[in-house]
Amino acid sequence: MSQNPPPAQPAYVLHSRAYRETSALVDFLTPQGRLRAVLRSARGKAGTLARPFVALDVEFRGKGELKNVGRMESSGTSAWLNGEALFSGLYLNELLIRLLPAEDPHPAVFDHYAATLLALAEGRPLEPLLRSFEWRLLDDLGYGFSLNTDVHGEPIAEDGLYRLQVDAGLERVFLLQPGLFNGVELLAMAEADWSATGALSAAKRLMRQALAVHLGGRPLVSRELFRKP
Repeated sequence: MSQNPPPAQPAYVLHSRAYRETSALVDFLTPQGRLRAVLRSARGKAGTLARPFVALDVEFRGKGELKNVGRMESSGTSAWLNGEALFSGLYLNELLIRLLPAEDPHPAVFDHYAATLLALAEGRPLEPLLRSFEWRLLDDLGYGFSLNTDVHGEPIAEDGLYRLQVDAGLERVFLLQPGLFNGVELLAMAEADWSATGALSAAKRLMRQALAVHLGGRPLVSRELFRKP
């Protein structure tokens, strides 16, 4: 009696590279987490599907860490990204490869990723989308912290100055030093009020500080794409 094949699940390709003669080694994002799988005959029709930002239904076979791709087909609406929206999508993919543990289910991250790709394809402003994705990813992985209260549980003061303690949260300080955040900027971030002066640039600095420790000191290659020649 033959076993039924495993059900297909929604997936996106995060990264793909050649493997042996005609196969590819592919990192997928699924609601069940980040999965690595071998795609056979990668130069055929399947290979044309196995590219970033294409919404897929994929059947994964095998119980080990390295799966095999069974059936794979496109599903729903795929995001067509160009220019800085494309760089942004590649940045999200690299973040997920670096931060998301293998085979650790995070369905909320998958849903937010899919929604962010569609928003990028629609041409919505990049910075708020990227900051929101970074924040939600950190929070879902258990690395989040409050933007309304400091490490002692005190409300963030509009006129206060704060530094980030990555393993704890925001700490109020009373001496000027590099890398500080104004309370009014933090409160605007908490409300996602990107019209507030300085909120977006402060959010970018805050997320860089928060992400740095989890990236282990290795820079993100995709950030270089944003540097103007």
